Amino acid sequence: MLSGTGVAIITPFNKKNEVDFPSLGKLIDFIIEGGINYIVTLGTTGETPVLSREEKSDIIHYTLEQVNNRVPVVVGAGGNDTSALVKELQSLPLKGAAAVLSASPYYNKPSQEGIFQHYKLVAEASPMPVILYNVPARTGRNMTAATILRMANEIDNIGGIKEAGGDMQQCMEILRSRPENFLIVSGDDALALPQIACGMDGVISVAANCFPKEFSMMTSACLKGNFASAKKINDSLLDAYHLLFSENNPAGAKAFLYELGLIENIVRLPVVPLSGSLQKEVKDFINLLSPVHA
Repeated sequence: MLSGTGVAIITPFNKKNEVDFPSLGKLIDFIIEGGINYIVTLGTTGETPVLSREEKSDIIHYTLEQVNNRVPVVVGAGGNDTSALVKELQSLPLKGAAAVLSASPYYNKPSQEGIFQHYKLVAEASPMPVILYNVPARTGRNMTAATILRMANEIDNIGGIKEAGGDMQQCMEILRSRPENFLIVSGDDALALPQIACGMDGVISVAANCFPKEFSMMTSACLKGNFASAKKINDSLLDAYHLLFSENNPAGAKAFLYELGLIENIVRLPVVPLSGSLQKEVKDFINLLSPVHA
Protein backbone atom coordinates (compact mmCIF):
# COMPACT_ATOMS: atom_id res chain seq x y z
CA MET A 1 0.00 0.00 0.00
CA LEU A 2 2.89 2.38 0.69
CA SER A 3 4.98 1.67 -2.38
CA GLY A 4 5.63 4.34 -5.00
CA THR A 5 5.91 8.03 -4.12
CA GLY A 6 5.15 9.26 -0.63
CA VAL A 7 5.44 12.96 0.15
CA ALA A 8 6.93 14.28 3.39
CA ILE A 9 4.57 17.25 3.36
CA ILE A 10 5.58 20.67 4.67
CA THR A 11 3.54 22.62 7.23
CA PRO A 12 2.53 26.02 5.80
CA PHE A 13 2.45 29.03 8.13
CA ASN A 14 0.67 32.34 7.59
CA LYS A 15 2.03 35.84 8.26
CA LYS A 16 0.97 35.51 11.90
CA ASN A 17 3.22 32.43 12.13
CA GLU A 18 0.17 30.20 12.65
CA VAL A 19 -0.53 26.95 10.81
CA ASP A 20 -2.06 27.97 7.47
CA PHE A 21 -4.75 25.34 6.99
CA PRO A 22 -6.20 26.76 3.73
CA SER A 23 -2.74 26.59 2.14
CA LEU A 24 -2.23 23.09 3.54
CA GLY A 25 -5.48 22.08 1.85
CA LYS A 26 -4.33 23.54 -1.47
CA LEU A 27 -1.00 21.73 -1.18
CA ILE A 28 -2.66 18.40 -0.36
CA ASP A 29 -4.87 18.70 -3.45
CA PHE A 30 -1.89 19.77 -5.58
CA ILE A 31 0.23 16.76 -4.70
CA ILE A 32 -2.61 14.23 -4.91
CA GLU A 33 -3.65 15.59 -8.32
CA GLY A 34 0.02 15.28 -9.29
CA GLY A 35 -0.19 11.52 -8.88
CA ILE A 36 1.58 10.81 -5.59
CA ASN A 37 0.72 7.56 -3.80
CA TYR A 38 0.56 8.64 -0.15
CA ILE A 39 1.21 11.53 2.23
CA VAL A 40 3.47 11.63 5.28
CA THR A 41 2.42 14.37 7.69
CA LEU A 42 4.43 15.59 10.69
CA GLY A 43 7.77 14.40 9.42
CA THR A 44 10.90 16.48 9.92
CA THR A 45 10.00 18.34 6.72
CA GLY A 46 6.80 19.37 8.51
CA GLU A 47 8.87 21.27 11.12
CA THR A 48 7.62 19.05 13.95
CA PRO A 49 10.30 20.22 16.42
CA VAL A 50 8.57 23.62 16.51
CA LEU A 51 4.93 22.46 16.53
CA SER A 52 2.91 22.27 19.73
CA ARG A 53 1.03 19.11 20.70
CA GLU A 54 -2.25 20.87 19.89
CA GLU A 55 -0.99 21.92 16.46
CA LYS A 56 0.10 18.37 15.71
CA SER A 57 -3.33 16.99 16.58
CA ASP A 58 -5.05 19.67 14.52
CA ILE A 59 -2.79 18.99 11.52
CA ILE A 60 -3.50 15.24 11.67
CA HIS A 61 -7.27 15.83 11.88
CA TYR A 62 -7.22 18.34 9.04
CA THR A 63 -4.98 16.24 6.79
CA LEU A 64 -7.08 13.10 7.17
CA GLU A 65 -10.24 15.09 6.49
CA GLN A 66 -8.81 16.90 3.46
CA VAL A 67 -7.30 13.74 1.97
CA ASN A 68 -10.66 12.00 2.46
CA ASN A 69 -9.30 8.51 1.71
CA ARG A 70 -7.94 9.51 -1.70
CA VAL A 71 -4.50 8.24 -0.69
CA PRO A 72 -3.12 6.70 2.52
CA VAL A 73 -1.79 9.02 5.22
CA VAL A 74 1.25 8.19 7.36
CA VAL A 75 1.82 10.17 10.57
CA GLY A 76 5.29 11.05 11.83
CA ALA A 77 5.96 10.51 15.53
CA GLY A 78 9.52 10.31 16.83
CA GLY A 79 11.64 11.57 19.66
CA ASN A 80 14.62 10.98 21.90
CA ASP A 81 12.60 10.38 25.09
CA THR A 82 11.17 6.89 24.71
CA SER A 83 8.62 7.13 27.52
CA ALA A 84 7.36 10.51 26.28
CA LEU A 85 7.02 9.15 22.74
CA VAL A 86 5.04 6.16 24.01
CA LYS A 87 2.62 8.56 25.75
CA GLU A 88 2.36 10.70 22.61
CA LEU A 89 1.49 7.68 20.49
CA GLN A 90 -1.33 6.87 22.87
CA SER A 91 -2.74 10.41 22.63
CA LEU A 92 -2.37 11.32 18.94
CA PRO A 93 -5.53 11.00 16.77
CA LEU A 94 -4.21 8.19 14.61
CA LYS A 95 -7.51 6.58 13.62
CA GLY A 96 -7.61 6.53 9.84
CA ALA A 97 -3.84 6.66 9.40
CA ALA A 98 -2.07 3.86 7.55
CA ALA A 99 1.14 3.80 9.61
CA VAL A 100 3.45 5.73 11.91
CA LEU A 101 6.85 6.91 10.67
CA SER A 102 9.25 7.14 13.59
CA ALA A 103 12.76 8.55 13.34
CA SER A 104 15.40 6.96 15.53
CA PRO A 105 16.35 8.90 18.69
CA TYR A 106 18.39 12.02 18.00
CA TYR A 107 21.16 13.62 20.08
CA ASN A 108 21.33 10.86 22.74
CA LYS A 109 23.37 8.70 20.32
CA PRO A 110 22.17 5.37 21.81
CA SER A 111 23.91 2.07 21.13
CA GLN A 112 22.39 -0.35 18.63
CA GLU A 113 20.84 -2.23 21.56
CA GLY A 114 19.36 1.04 22.82
CA ILE A 115 17.84 1.70 19.41
CA PHE A 116 16.36 -1.81 19.38
CA GLN A 117 14.82 -1.44 22.83
CA HIS A 118 13.46 2.02 21.95
CA TYR A 119 11.63 0.73 18.89
CA LYS A 120 10.39 -2.33 20.73
CA LEU A 121 8.46 -0.10 23.14
CA VAL A 122 7.35 2.26 20.36
CA ALA A 123 5.99 -0.65 18.30
CA GLU A 124 4.13 -2.04 21.30
CA ALA A 125 2.54 1.36 21.98
CA SER A 126 1.60 2.22 18.41
CA PRO A 127 -1.92 1.36 17.25
CA MET A 128 -0.63 1.40 13.66
CA PRO A 129 2.31 -0.35 11.98
CA VAL A 130 5.60 1.45 12.56
CA ILE A 131 7.96 2.44 9.76
CA LEU A 132 11.51 2.93 10.99
CA TYR A 133 13.34 6.05 9.85
CA ASN A 134 17.11 5.98 9.60
CA VAL A 135 18.49 9.48 9.07
CA PRO A 136 21.91 9.68 10.77
CA ALA A 137 22.65 13.16 9.36
CA ARG A 138 19.93 14.46 11.68
CA THR A 139 20.03 11.97 14.56
CA GLY A 140 23.78 11.53 14.97
CA ARG A 141 23.59 7.73 14.99
CA ASN A 142 23.24 5.27 12.11
CA MET A 143 21.01 2.23 12.51
CA THR A 144 23.10 -0.59 11.10
CA ALA A 145 21.80 -3.16 8.64
CA ALA A 146 22.08 -5.81 11.36
CA THR A 147 19.95 -3.77 13.78
CA ILE A 148 17.34 -2.98 11.12
CA LEU A 149 17.04 -6.63 10.10
CA ARG A 150 16.88 -7.72 13.74
CA MET A 151 13.96 -5.36 14.35
CA ALA A 152 12.26 -6.46 11.13
CA ASN A 153 12.42 -10.09 12.21
CA GLU A 154 11.92 -9.84 15.98
CA ILE A 155 9.58 -6.93 16.70
CA ASP A 156 5.92 -7.28 15.86
CA ASN A 157 4.30 -4.20 14.31
CA ILE A 158 7.47 -3.03 12.54
CA GLY A 159 6.40 -2.83 8.91
CA GLY A 160 9.26 -1.21 7.06
CA ILE A 161 11.94 1.46 6.93
CA LYS A 162 12.61 4.81 5.34
CA GLU A 163 16.35 4.57 4.70
CA ALA A 164 18.15 7.90 4.44
CA GLY A 165 21.65 6.96 5.51
CA GLY A 166 23.15 7.50 2.08
CA ASP A 167 25.13 4.24 2.28
CA MET A 168 24.33 2.18 -0.81
CA GLN A 169 26.07 -0.94 0.51
CA GLN A 170 23.97 -0.83 3.69
CA CYS A 171 20.87 -0.43 1.54
CA MET A 172 21.75 -3.48 -0.51
CA GLU A 173 22.46 -5.53 2.61
CA ILE A 174 19.01 -4.71 3.99
CA LEU A 175 17.37 -5.45 0.63
CA ARG A 176 19.20 -8.77 0.34
CA SER A 177 18.04 -10.09 3.70
CA ARG A 178 14.72 -8.37 4.44
CA PRO A 179 11.73 -10.47 5.49
CA GLU A 180 8.88 -10.89 3.03
CA ASN A 181 6.54 -7.86 2.95
CA PHE A 182 9.00 -5.63 4.83
CA LEU A 183 8.72 -2.24 3.13
CA ILE A 184 11.94 -0.43 2.22
CA VAL A 185 11.73 3.08 0.79
CA SER A 186 14.34 5.69 0.01
CA GLY A 187 14.54 8.82 2.11
CA ASP A 188 16.89 10.63 -0.25
CA ASP A 189 15.47 12.27 -3.39
CA ALA A 190 18.82 12.34 -5.17
CA LEU A 191 19.40 8.61 -4.59
CA ALA A 192 15.86 7.36 -5.13
CA LEU A 193 16.42 6.21 -8.70
CA PRO A 194 19.45 3.98 -8.04
CA GLN A 195 17.98 2.73 -4.77
CA ILE A 196 14.73 1.68 -6.44
CA ALA A 197 16.84 0.07 -9.17
CA CYS A 198 18.47 -1.98 -6.39
CA GLY A 199 15.06 -3.16 -5.17
CA MET A 200 13.53 -0.49 -2.93
CA ASP A 201 9.75 -0.12 -3.01
CA GLY A 202 9.67 3.62 -3.59
CA VAL A 203 10.54 6.86 -1.83
CA ILE A 204 9.30 9.31 0.77
CA SER A 205 10.19 12.52 -1.00
CA VAL A 206 10.65 16.20 -0.19
CA ALA A 207 10.91 17.22 -3.85
CA ALA A 208 7.47 15.77 -4.55
CA ASN A 209 5.95 18.63 -2.53
CA CYS A 210 7.04 20.90 -5.37
CA PHE A 211 7.13 18.57 -8.39
CA PRO A 212 4.57 15.84 -7.63
CA LYS A 213 3.81 14.99 -11.24
CA GLU A 214 7.42 14.79 -12.40
CA PHE A 215 8.68 12.96 -9.34
CA SER A 216 5.79 10.47 -9.33
CA MET A 217 6.37 9.74 -13.01
CA MET A 218 10.07 9.18 -12.34
CA THR A 219 9.37 6.79 -9.46
CA SER A 220 6.70 4.90 -11.39
CA ALA A 221 8.94 4.49 -14.43
CA CYS A 222 11.76 3.24 -12.22
CA LEU A 223 9.52 0.69 -10.46
CA LYS A 224 8.46 -0.60 -13.89
CA GLY A 225 12.09 -0.97 -14.95
CA ASN A 226 11.87 1.85 -17.48
CA PHE A 227 15.14 3.38 -16.37
CA ALA A 228 15.75 5.44 -19.52
CA SER A 229 12.53 7.41 -18.95
CA ALA A 230 13.19 7.61 -15.22
CA LYS A 231 16.68 8.98 -15.84
CA LYS A 232 15.39 11.63 -18.24
CA ILE A 233 12.99 12.99 -15.62
CA ASN A 234 15.51 12.64 -12.80
CA ASP A 235 18.12 14.53 -14.79
CA SER A 236 15.70 17.43 -15.16
CA LEU A 237 15.30 17.62 -11.37
CA LEU A 238 18.94 17.30 -10.30
CA ASP A 239 19.46 21.02 -9.88
CA ALA A 240 16.24 21.22 -7.85
CA TYR A 241 17.53 18.56 -5.46
CA HIS A 242 20.59 20.72 -4.86
CA LEU A 243 18.54 23.86 -4.25
CA LEU A 244 16.11 22.07 -1.94
CA PHE A 245 18.83 21.06 0.50
CA SER A 246 21.57 23.68 0.02
CA GLU A 247 20.73 25.60 3.19
CA ASN A 248 17.93 23.81 5.01
CA ASN A 249 14.98 21.53 4.62
CA PRO A 250 12.15 22.65 4.58
CA ALA A 251 13.36 26.18 3.77
CA GLY A 252 14.21 24.97 0.27
CA ALA A 253 10.85 23.27 -0.29
CA LYS A 254 8.99 26.32 1.01
CA ALA A 255 10.97 28.56 -1.34
CA PHE A 256 9.81 26.50 -4.32
CA LEU A 257 6.21 26.31 -3.12
CA TYR A 258 6.17 30.07 -2.58
CA GLU A 259 7.32 30.69 -6.14
CA LEU A 260 4.60 28.28 -7.31
CA GLY A 261 2.03 30.43 -5.50
CA LEU A 262 0.92 27.75 -3.06
CA ILE A 263 2.15 29.06 0.32
CA GLU A 264 3.72 31.98 2.15
CA ASN A 265 7.50 31.70 2.41
CA ILE A 266 7.48 31.43 6.20
CA VAL A 267 9.41 29.04 8.44
CA ARG A 268 9.77 28.99 12.22
CA LEU A 269 13.02 29.74 14.00
CA PRO A 270 15.67 28.49 14.26
CA VAL A 271 15.09 27.81 10.56
CA VAL A 272 15.12 30.89 8.31
CA PRO A 273 14.10 31.35 4.66
CA LEU A 274 16.63 30.80 1.89
CA SER A 275 19.12 33.56 1.20
CA GLY A 276 18.20 36.00 -1.55
CA SER A 277 20.64 34.57 -4.08
CA LEU A 278 19.32 31.03 -3.66
CA GLN A 279 15.71 32.23 -3.78
CA LYS A 280 16.46 33.78 -7.17
CA GLU A 281 17.95 30.47 -8.35
CA VAL A 282 14.76 28.71 -7.22
CA LYS A 283 12.62 31.18 -9.19
CA ASP A 284 14.83 30.82 -12.26
CA PHE A 285 14.66 27.02 -12.07
CA ILE A 286 10.86 27.04 -11.98
CA ASN A 287 10.73 29.41 -14.94
CA LEU A 288 13.03 27.18 -16.99
CA LEU A 289 11.62 23.76 -16.04
CA SER A 290 9.66 22.27 -18.91
CA PRO A 291 7.27 19.32 -18.49
CA VAL A 292 8.92 15.94 -18.93
CA HIS A 293 6.86 12.93 -19.90
CA ALA A 294 7.80 9.28 -19.41
